[in-house]
Amino acid sequence: MARWQPDARERLRQAALELFAEQGFAATTVPAITARAGLTTRTFFRYFADKREVLFADEAISAFAGQLMAAAPAAGDPLTTLLEGLRTVAEAQFEGRKPALRQRRAIVESDPGLRERDLHKRAALAEVVRDGFRARGLEPTRAALLAETSVTLMYVSVTEWLDRDDDRPLYDIIEASLATLRAELS
Repeated sequence: MARWQPDARERLRQAALELFAEQGFAATTVPAITARAGLTTRTFFRYFADKREVLFADEAISAFAGQLMAAAPAAGDPLTTLLEGLRTVAEAQFEGRKPALRQRRAIVESDPGLRERDLHKRAALAEVVRDGFRARGLEPTRAALLAETSVTLMYVSVTEWLDRDDDRPLYDIIEASLATLRAELS
């Protein structure tokens, strides 16, 4: 296999995920990943800063959320904006990827450093949504509450969705989770 084939990044990612699942994240080395992929260590570092980036480099949800916030109608109701954003994220970033996301979750949950990195990603997402609501003119407390609630709603719903063995769409679970939250707050 030639090192310069256009699928090098995906080969590296797949090799890493296989090794993480087989021997654990901590025990997997970059040289082992590159050997499995049939590529060089130099090629690995062309695509990823370190082995954690295999799991987090493609997580563009924060950028996607920022784009959705910027593109939402300016006069829109904040809750409608939030729900439409969650629907779009669920459909574009999650649906059709359940097995891969389950695998990723298992790897992240297996390592304290990865769990911490995932929490940072979650905080960054909340910040993007908060800033989007602030840019729309919402006062800081309301913007923060909506942002944190939307991120929590998404994470709780994704967890339930990944735990289910049915074909229920993620957005249906998001709506049900929101209904539960509303009932608890009433």
